[in-house]
Amino acid sequence: MSSEIIQDGSVAGQIPDIPAFRPVPADVFAERGERLQTLASGHALEPYLRFAASLGLAQAGVLQSFPDLPLPDEHTLAHCREHGLPALSVDGHRRDPAWRRGLTELTTRLESDVLPAQALNVLRRIRSAGQDELEAAAAGLLAGAYTELNPGEAPFIASALQVYWAKMALQLGGRATANPAQIGLCPVCGSHPVASVVRIGGAQQGLRYLVCSLCASEWHMVRVKCSACGSTKGISYLGVEGGGDAIKAECCDECKTYLKIFYLEKDTSMVPVADDLATLALDMLVDQEGYNRIGPNLLFLPGSGS
Repeated sequence: MSSEIIQDGSVAGQIPDIPAFRPVPADVFAERGERLQTLASGHALEPYLRFAASLGLAQAGVLQSFPDLPLPDEHTLAHCREHGLPALSVDGHRRDPAWRRGLTELTTRLESDVLPAQALNVLRRIRSAGQDELEAAAAGLLAGAYTELNPGEAPFIASALQVYWAKMALQLGGRATANPAQIGLCPVCGSHPVASVVRIGGAQQGLRYLVCSLCASEWHMVRVKCSACGSTKGISYLGVEGGGDAIKAECCDECKTYLKIFYLEKDTSMVPVADDLATLALDMLVDQEGYNRIGPNLLFLPGSGS
């Protein structure tokens, strides 16, 4: 693969009367897992992508059996909508013990897969960990303290938290705020986006949505605008030469950050979280250009040794 960077431009613009929020689809993890299985075949990162595919399919099973969770009351939800606040903010939400039960089910489901002995040992250790240890790990992950996480446990903890928040987001539906007060943060849980996607079809044709790294909700962001600082100046689109036009890194010279953008009109099979993992070479190239990633992919955390 060549390391040459190429650029691509798009046209910015604010469009009125658009679908500003896309609730989480019920098959979010199944779709992700299946896409990862497809991407893994012959890929340089095939072992890890197959592992991530197993995680995604296990998450799908856990989500299907997950019981309903308590949500904020209607008064609180209305207050959040009025002020653009995330109703299920990672900063203020008190986690229900159900997330740990989901983690246990996740590890049980994964034991039936063909995993390396080292991974199976990690699963057993997670099941034997105490409540305080697991809650501390979850708190660290949600706070972005990735270097403090156990590298073997991080993907499993992250996967369980994704299922937990996705379940609440599914119950919340369209009752979240459509206009978050803080630019670039999820209107449901306040997390950073993992990527952005330009959708196709119907009222969403050509519109860009940011994809939450935690709960998988999507919210509209005009194109050619930094998802971190909101600047429309110094925006460039970088990609790997020969890699096609379906995936670019949107880079901001104002704050030196970037976020990948997926153009579904170029490839309708793409799934943001999955295709993000399969294009780590692009991250490496953009990093060499001096840009910092806006939001994490929780299945491959920086600094955790994942």
